Amino acid sequence: MRAVVQRVSSASVHISGAEHAHIGRGMLILLGVEVGDTEEELEWLCGKLVRLRIFPDAEGVMNLDITQVQGEVMLVSQFTLLAGTVKGNRPSYIRAARPEEAVPLYLRAKQRLSELLGRPVRSGEFGADMQVGLVNDGPVTIVMDSKLRE
Repeated sequence: MRAVVQRVSSASVHISGAEHAHIGRGMLILLGVEVGDTEEELEWLCGKLVRLRIFPDAEGVMNLDITQVQGEVMLVSQFTLLAGTVKGNRPSYIRAARPEEAVPLYLRAKQRLSELLGRPVRSGEFGADMQVGLVNDGPVTIVMDSKLRE
């Protein structure tokens, strides 16, 4: 799984011109599910996301996690995070899991993040044409990969 995490002041998802979800201060997580991703990788990634210390403490140092600031989380599926660009100019998405594999892991990630946070996680709609708006706070943007674990 690959995730792009953005610390946000606010974020929203619109589908067909209507607001589907929004959050205030927190994290927008774009999630790509790769062929062969496992529940163990999902567990690692969700735990790491919730413990990620990207929010400022009283001295302005990024030292607090999402639970410590009572932040909100929005999870948006994004298969294009698995794009391969080695050959030619048209990205290849062969590494991205097909919906029958990706949807259950995406929904499980949403559920697991909610369990770890102790509150609901907002989300987009898997496979929908979405317009994602955000105010990146910092800016803080972090890329995480469950296979590389970096």
